[in-house]
Amino acid sequence: MGNLAFQGVMGRHLNGIGQYGAANSALGGLMTLLGLLPSVATFAVTHYIAHFQASGDTARLQGLLLGCRRFLLRLTIAGSVLAVILVNPLSNFFHYPQSLTLVTLGCALLGLWAALATALCQGLAWFKRLALIGFLAMSLRVGFGWFITLKWPSAETAVLASGFAFLAYVALLFWRKDLSLHGTPTSPWNREFAQYLVVSTAFVIGNFCFFQGDWLVANKFFSGAEYDAYTAAGILARALPQTIAPLLLVLFTSRSGERKGGILAEQLKLGALSGIGLIVGAMGLFIFRMLFLKLLNKYTPEAAAMVGQFAAIMVLVGLLQSLAYWALASRWLKISIFYGVLGLGYWLTLLAVGKTPAMLLQTMLVAAGAAFIILLITWLVTMQRQHWSDPQS
Repeated sequence: MGNLAFQGVMGRHLNGIGQYGAANSALGGLMTLLGLLPSVATFAVTHYIAHFQASGDTARLQGLLLGCRRFLLRLTIAGSVLAVILVNPLSNFFHYPQSLTLVTLGCALLGLWAALATALCQGLAWFKRLALIGFLAMSLRVGFGWFITLKWPSAETAVLASGFAFLAYVALLFWRKDLSLHGTPTSPWNREFAQYLVVSTAFVIGNFCFFQGDWLVANKFFSGAEYDAYTAAGILARALPQTIAPLLLVLFTSRSGERKGGILAEQLKLGALSGIGLIVGAMGLFIFRMLFLKLLNKYTPEAAAMVGQFAAIMVLVGLLQSLAYWALASRWLKISIFYGVLGLGYWLTLLAVGKTPAMLLQTMLVAAGAAFIILLITWLVTMQRQHWSDPQS
């Protein structure tokens, strides 16, 4: 709902042709692309925090927390240098203005620290605290976004509002004493952890390609009114996987910590609930598409015609993500890597074929459907093998 409010503000304030589309493409495509590295670290750190917490290994848990802080400090410095180098190449290839690319790069650097805070909250099962931070971030984004785009309406200020929202994670300092662990820290960096980082990389690439990779394709080939219409329909449809994301985060943390006994039934319920949520949400979105588009101040017959197809695509993407979250938390390394390969193939197909909104949406629907069927069969076969090898898991 907070994102819908923010988009409604942007839809009213960014009245220039293509500005609304450019802002959302930068937020959903370019910023997420730049945030792939911290996303990899987030999933790996979350998994091992939950694993060490469940097993009572406080020494390695403390070592992981201390190591992450040092690593992020170095990564921030290196990222700042890299940002200066990447401004021109990224702007030229994806057809972004240099000013928009520079602002997006700066916000992505802030996202590094937000990613660590998210990993801490998820891994330690601090879901109430994470919810509070999320609410604060949403409030800052909407409030600051309304103010700054009212005075300076541009894609750059819209992106800046999202970067400003990361300041909400400062609230985590109120609970810093809870992170003071006793004992001698032990480094978690071993071959197993490094291997999991590689697998997490494949998982994150797959997630980006399926969920947001089309932003970059649209920004490269679309322009003007068709770009804004595509963006508006995409904003609504992408809300479906975002809405069930908290269920998947809980599922990931739960399965990372424990995978045997009665907990399996609860994890399966979470997975089923997320699938039901996607389908019900898509039906509601299709029925009320005109209302939602008017709330964004972006209603056009072209945008309304895209919503139904876009919603079906995002249902498939959400189901793909559910299977991939389960596989990564279960350390099914081959499936997680395969998910990344499927995602990369999906994105390259879109880049090769999706020259118009109609062609892009049609290709997305067929490719996402094929990827889901392939991954589901692989997931079911692995589940069956796992059951025979250990009936409790």
